[in-house]
Amino acid sequence: MVRTKICCIMNREELDLAVGQGAAAVGFVSHMPSGPGVIPSEKIAELVKATPFPVWSELLTSLTELPELLAQYKRLKPAALQLCQPLKLEVLADLREALPGVTLVHVVHVKDSSSIEEAQTYAPAVDGLLLDTGVTEGPTRELGGTGRTHDWSLDAKIVQKVQVPVFLAGGLTAANVGEAIATVQPFGVDVCSGVRTDDKLDPEKLHSFMAAVMQAG
Repeated sequence: MVRTKICCIMNREELDLAVGQGAAAVGFVSHMPSGPGVIPSEKIAELVKATPFPVWSELLTSLTELPELLAQYKRLKPAALQLCQPLKLEVLADLREALPGVTLVHVVHVKDSSSIEEAQTYAPAVDGLLLDTGVTEGPTRELGGTGRTHDWSLDAKIVQKVQVPVFLAGGLTAANVGEAIATVQPFGVDVCSGVRTDDKLDPEKLHSFMAAVMQAG
């Protein structure tokens, strides 16, 4: 079965809706240079505590230095950290040693064939990868929530070459997630903008998306 992570959860109502529709994981967005779904740390801590087992609470973070990452984790205590900017391998190693019970998921913003090598570099250091659309360099960084797809054939090659679970993100909707799953064969899919209307989690879009994932799986 293909797992589904519902990202950009902003309040208890959205959390309950995502869980009720069968989400395997939910994502809470901390400070980002751009993009939707950012909520205060106090709200994230509240929602992490409210996330029922076995649904995984996942914190999206743009931090890249070990002291700041550890401090953020200790404040919020999620089940998983989604690392949205490239981290040095030594920082990942230290983070893994400091947080042995926490799942680490590193984002790869897929742009061209170099992304395959990037994914292979990070895979041994983490518990999973998330393949997304975005820009990590330059004056306008986009670390997720863009609503844009990318070249799924590159994702398929990454899935074949790494030994960790891979989640697919980037512009997924009920209309295209079946094709995306068939092309990439990911462990799971991740959605934000594709199930939202006017910046709110849309029950109808969410239901349609979950049904499409189940049919594809």
